[in-house]
Amino acid sequence: MSEGPTQPYELLDETPEFPRLPGHVVVSADANAALDALGADLFLHAKNCVRTFGDFHLALSGGSTPMPLYERLMIDPRFREFPWRRTHLWIVDERCVPFDHEKSNFRQIREMIVEHSDIPPSQVHPMLADQPDAAERYEAELREVLGWREKGHDRLDFVLLGMGDEGHTASLFPHSIAQTVTDHFVAFNRGPTVVPPDRVTMTYPLLNSARFIAALVLGKKKAQMIHRIATDVDNASEIPIKGIAPIGGELRWYLDTESARWPS
Repeated sequence: MSEGPTQPYELLDETPEFPRLPGHVVVSADANAALDALGADLFLHAKNCVRTFGDFHLALSGGSTPMPLYERLMIDPRFREFPWRRTHLWIVDERCVPFDHEKSNFRQIREMIVEHSDIPPSQVHPMLADQPDAAERYEAELREVLGWREKGHDRLDFVLLGMGDEGHTASLFPHSIAQTVTDHFVAFNRGPTVVPPDRVTMTYPLLNSARFIAALVLGKKKAQMIHRIATDVDNASEIPIKGIAPIGGELRWYLDTESARWPS
């Protein structure tokens, strides 16, 4: 499948003053340019996957950082042909709250994307995270829907991740129980290092099986953690995003100059 950016980017490994990270890195002049780069790659992958497989499996994260991207997908003419009718929309992680709660990731994504696109309701897959069997139910749904694909292609096509100031991604927090899960695709996460409320999250085995993982990290508050990741001293228990290592897929970071700059 043909993949790659649609316009020239400044790559980290060609810019010595910026830290080196695992995978491929796109450094943009500012947050808007980073969102443009990510949006272009997402659109390209969606079209390619629909052409190749007939559908596109997209897993999105909540939080404030990706919301401007989701808005662009709805209103920017460049994304008018996004294949929503062929897209399955999954949620990377969710707080254990009902959908009408202000902290629900699905609530944000539903209001921004689902209600303003022509994605079929049957292809929208929220996590019922306030239910006691939420993890088991979501894993069963993933296996059933992805199971329609040919063996070897039964995986997520594109996963969008963010990163917290302390290096967590999805709802995989430092030294948390979900980090140790190796035999399930989805798990509850609780404990002293998990920011309340409790969470349901995709696990490393599912995330690392994805075809493409995009890590969107913006702003100078993230520069110190980006530097720590680049030094390769801490392990994934300390910095959970370091556990993202695709098997047969690609990891691409989308940074702005503020997050990529060496901290002073």
